[in-house]
Amino acid sequence: MTKHCFSAFLLSALLLSAGSMATAAENVIRPVRGIIDAVNGNTLKITTRQGEKLDVALTDQTKVNSISQAKVSDIKPDSFIGTAAVQQADGTLKALEVHVFAPSLRGSGEGFNPFESADGNVNTMTNGTVGKLVNSHGRTMTVKVKDQEKTVIVPDDVPVVLITPGDKSLLKPGTKVVLHGTKDDKGQLVARGISAGKDGLTPPM
Repeated sequence: MTKHCFSAFLLSALLLSAGSMATAAENVIRPVRGIIDAVNGNTLKITTRQGEKLDVALTDQTKVNSISQAKVSDIKPDSFIGTAAVQQADGTLKALEVHVFAPSLRGSGEGFNPFESADGNVNTMTNGTVGKLVNSHGRTMTVKVKDQEKTVIVPDDVPVVLITPGDKSLLKPGTKVVLHGTKDDKGQLVARGISAGKDGLTPPM
């Protein structure tokens, strides 16, 4: 390989690597977390956990779910769950939180994806069906995600919540929310889905 060809190959490899990293960064799920300050018709005024003020538009397609307190014992075989987790060196996942979906929400967001956790670090989000459960110094569970299976360690102090279908009546000043949205062609943030904490609960995901 000539010096010129090698340089061209190296440049191509670097560009491919940079492109892959950019694509990976774009694929990270980055929810907005904050508290509702006001509701004006179909617009929420939110202060994020970082102190940023946002106007968020609601549409007829915006889905609202209620987040309520649950216990580790609410995680059972065949439960459909989601968990923000940290990948361990041995390939297992250490849960940062677990949310148990109501049966009517089974299948929501099924998959294994990079996810920006509440602490700002990029970890993982796993949504799938619980298989085997082992109770010992916390709880270890297998989670089936489509054609994959993940092993998740759930420490005793990890927050567990229940997700049930809700409606826009949950969206009122003082409610803590986690929302997923996209910007429209005018740059307005439009909510696709909102998880609203019940009874003052801060959604842990």
